Amino acid sequence: MTAQRWAPVLTLDELYSAQRTLEGVAHRTPVMRSTTLDSLAGGRVFLKCESFQRSGSFKFRGAYTFLHRMPRSEVEKGVCTVSSGNHAQAVALAAKQLGLRAAVLMPDDAPAVKREATLHYGAEIVEYERLSRPQALAGEDFAAERGLPFVPAYDHPTIAAGAGTAVLELLEEVNQLDQLIAPIGGGGGISGYAAAVKRLFPACRVIGVEAAASAVTKRSLEAGRRIEVPLQPHIADGQMLTTPGEWTFEAMRSLLDDVVLVDDTEILTAMAFLFDRMKLVTEPSGAIAVAALLAGRASAAGGRTGVIISGGNVGLDRFVALMGAELNGRR
Repeated sequence: MTAQRWAPVLTLDELYSAQRTLEGVAHRTPVMRSTTLDSLAGGRVFLKCESFQRSGSFKFRGAYTFLHRMPRSEVEKGVCTVSSGNHAQAVALAAKQLGLRAAVLMPDDAPAVKREATLHYGAEIVEYERLSRPQALAGEDFAAERGLPFVPAYDHPTIAAGAGTAVLELLEEVNQLDQLIAPIGGGGGISGYAAAVKRLFPACRVIGVEAAASAVTKRSLEAGRRIEVPLQPHIADGQMLTTPGEWTFEAMRSLLDDVVLVDDTEILTAMAFLFDRMKLVTEPSGAIAVAALLAGRASAAGGRTGVIISGGNVGLDRFVALMGAELNGRR
């Protein structure tokens, strides 16, 4: 089944169905506040900390929902996927929970902590060179070679519905939002988040945040079509894609009010702020939405703003190295 067959915006029934699937399985992650962040952003900011989710990121919600719904007859030999880390860990853990085998194609420069966790959850890892071919094509080839069902990282409404349950939880706790700010990778997360908040509060603005080095979604939305961009290395490895998903592009085109860009230095500043002021350890892509606020790319503007902290999968060595770079940048 191709992505075009699905409506670009999830229904509340689809979102609530995913929430029921995840009940008692996924963590209900905390919502945190900072008066300093409120002051800097100009309004009340509510951080939904998916860094505390199982497998360390929001990805577990979509992966588990997707695998749980697959017919047992289709997955008896296992499943496969491609990912730089967070989706890999999520699929590995979800498969383990459901008694399934998982094979994961990972770029050879994936962060060591993500690779080690994927192995720990019981998945088989095969490496490839990230710059040799786009991730989507590498994943297609891998699935064909293995002859196993493929678990998409983002380009599927079930994946997005699972992710969207984070915002259902956020709204249950804070009641209403005027604005939601979230990272954009392939678009699965923000498509689910945006659908959840727009279905319940249609006037809520949704702002996506990308790394300026690639800006693949922003460029595609401005062009009115999915475009392919060369892979540009940057510190937010979870966002190193060359084109948005097919289904997610249509969802984002329907739901997003704006897409803003931040650079590596601004991401590092946000990571340092979250660690210093809120004792939160985040990976670069996890901190990117906060980076948009601190850099003035987005503003809380006197209202109630929800912000998604999408993941915290950064090892000690890399975190220390990144924070060392941030400190050197202050000098």
